Amino acid sequence: MQLEDNQKLIIIGLNAQGQKFRPSDWAERLCGGLCTFRNRRMYYSPLLRPAVIDGVKCVIVDGKLPKDNLEMYNYVVGFVQENALKTEIQVN
Repeated sequence: MQLEDNQKLIIIGLNAQGQKFRPSDWAERLCGGLCTFRNRRMYYSPLLRPAVIDGVKCVIVDGKLPKDNLEMYNYVVGFVQENALKTEIQVN
């Protein structure tokens, strides 16, 4: 999956059958690899962040992630493929 700097990959928490992906905190766990902690609070990276779109948990992957952290990007893409999650690409 190739991403340009001006694109975002939206990972939708639905499997091929349209069922919600479990566990329910999968998006937060996936994004936790790039989060930071300050004053006992978790801050998600703008390159990899959880979101809820139309009531479904999603992860938004910024197009700059492959250049800034290729290892994390490859992990995320592998996770998507292994779990057969739906994806969309949006242009900024």
